[in-house]
Amino acid sequence: MVSPRKRSYSRITRQGLALLGKLIRTGRSERGLTAQELADRAGISRTTLYNIEKGAPGAEVGIVFELACLVGVRLFDYDEGALQAQTARLDEKLTLLPKSVRPSRREVDDAF
Repeated sequence: MVSPRKRSYSRITRQGLALLGKLIRTGRSERGLTAQELADRAGISRTTLYNIEKGAPGAEVGIVFELACLVGVRLFDYDEGALQAQTARLDEKLTLLPKSVRPSRREVDDAF
């Protein structure tokens, strides 16, 4: 049996995950919610919540967004009209961009 290859993340991604996790933990504490209470409200295990709060990658993005919403971490403008307008602008921009991108012939340096 071959073990799955571990995914590596850039330093900036790891720092962003850690920051978001701390924001969620701070929001939970400020609202007086225990880890179990927040996990129950989000429909996840307490272990999953702890991993997200520690900044561990791997959680579904929808779960992380739901946790942020539940504890008041503002990721986007909450005004539904503003969200719809921004979505429409991006839809328009996407229609102007190519449908597909050809692979680059040069080596990509992604070491930030």
